[in-house]
Amino acid sequence: MPTNEQRRAAAKRKLERQIERRAKQARTRRILLIAGGAIAAIAVVAAVVITVMNTSNKNKSGNAASTTTQATSTSQTGGPVPPAPALPPFKPSGNVGANCQYPATPQEPAAKPVKPPTHTGKIPTDPATVSASMSTSQGNLGLMLANNESPCTVNSFASLIGQKYFDNTKCHRLTTSATLGVLQCGDPKGEGTGGPGYQFGNEYPTDQFAPNDPKAQEPVVYPRGTLAMANAGPGTNGSQFFMVYKDSQLPPQYTVFGTIQADGLAVLDKIAKAGVAGGGEDGPPASEVLVKSILLD
Repeated sequence: MPTNEQRRAAAKRKLERQIERRAKQARTRRILLIAGGAIAAIAVVAAVVITVMNTSNKNKSGNAASTTTQATSTSQTGGPVPPAPALPPFKPSGNVGANCQYPATPQEPAAKPVKPPTHTGKIPTDPATVSASMSTSQGNLGLMLANNESPCTVNSFASLIGQKYFDNTKCHRLTTSATLGVLQCGDPKGEGTGGPGYQFGNEYPTDQFAPNDPKAQEPVVYPRGTLAMANAGPGTNGSQFFMVYKDSQLPPQYTVFGTIQADGLAVLDKIAKAGVAGGGEDGPPASEVLVKSILLD
């Protein structure tokens, strides 16, 4: 029969073997965990590398496609702007210029003495274009008015020109954001609140969409060189207009009524380069722009 001492020795050896076995198991588990973590880390790194490569490839192919199928814009810092579709092509219809009306805005009297256009109702779309010359303190701008696309607007603009409404007025707003590059003029007050005391409806490109079409509220690209009307909502066009010096994204709710010729774009580039007064992206231009006169050629 084993003595108590022998039993204690045997128990001690058994305990030592159990401790050693548990330690060995623990070491094995640590090794497996470390190995598993390393493998997982390698997998994550590989996945990230593959994702970056795929993203890079997609961006390259996407950029290539957008230059041929969609208009794109770039911020002044060189950053890309998400692409938007181009303006819808103009499709003439019998409604263009069929009933041009210029109701008075009693709550907003004219900022400068002027009368509504004498020609109302049916406005002819011939000639298709009418040229005008805009003289400013920063240089001259040649304008080509699209009478065949937006005759009600051109009729109003020509009437205001004939009454010298724009003479000696300031262009009150320059915008230089990533998605919008425009110079806005046409308010004799020089602050963006003045108008001619009447208003009229939108034309192209708004009229290319069916009523209540949600796409009419989604941004499209107004390309560099566009001449368009500013407004405070549908049917509130008056005298304020803006000139686009770089591709800009806006809902198609601003009537396009002409284009700016090359000489005018050079003037706009100079004004935009000087920036906004006080810095920022929106406000009065740092270089004052006084409209001396606008004349029909």
